[in-house]
Amino acid sequence: MLQELFTPSVQHVLDLMGIFVFAISGALLAVRKNFDVFGIAVLAEVTALGGGMLRDLIIGAVPPAAFTDLGYFVTPLIATALVFFLHPQVERIQVGVNVFDAAGLGLFCVTGTTKAYEYGLGLTASAGLGLATAVGGGVLRDVLANEVPSLLRWDRDLYAVPAMVGATMVVLCIQFDVLNAATSGLAVVTAFVLRLLAMRFHWRAPRAWNRRSQAVEETP
Repeated sequence: MLQELFTPSVQHVLDLMGIFVFAISGALLAVRKNFDVFGIAVLAEVTALGGGMLRDLIIGAVPPAAFTDLGYFVTPLIATALVFFLHPQVERIQVGVNVFDAAGLGLFCVTGTTKAYEYGLGLTASAGLGLATAVGGGVLRDVLANEVPSLLRWDRDLYAVPAMVGATMVVLCIQFDVLNAATSGLAVVTAFVLRLLAMRFHWRAPRAWNRRSQAVEETP
């Protein structure tokens, strides 16, 4: 099905682009945590490849693509080198990095959902794995860095919700037999735009009704 939506070469380039920007975010967090070069590389690799590896292990696509394509492994190392030597400059273009990260989020939630369905999962499970593909690396990154995952924090702009919307659009297209390059592209763009709007207007998920917590928002 993925081959019907994108040619293998286009799919590969898109995957590497998404992997690169996810790796940048992991490497930047490692620098902020004062990790050494090995720690930076580990966080970059985990952030970039963690979600896809989790999906592949669950659906039985073994060995995972990260272990069969050298480009998948080397790309985060390139991001590591870039951040290691130029992290002040990379920090200054954080807005641009966030935009590309949003694009990677949209792409991976769609391709993850589609691949899970190809391997025989139901629609709901496929959407769940599409979400895991998009956000799983970020969760692993935060856990390794000893932080509460951004996915679970009320003081962070919506991240999982745009991916959920994109994955849901894909399974609805599958259900009604209208999944093609155009509709899958629309799902990618929808998730991407929702994430950009969440960052621009600081959209956040609601907290518990009548909560009594006096927790205050942390300064990034």
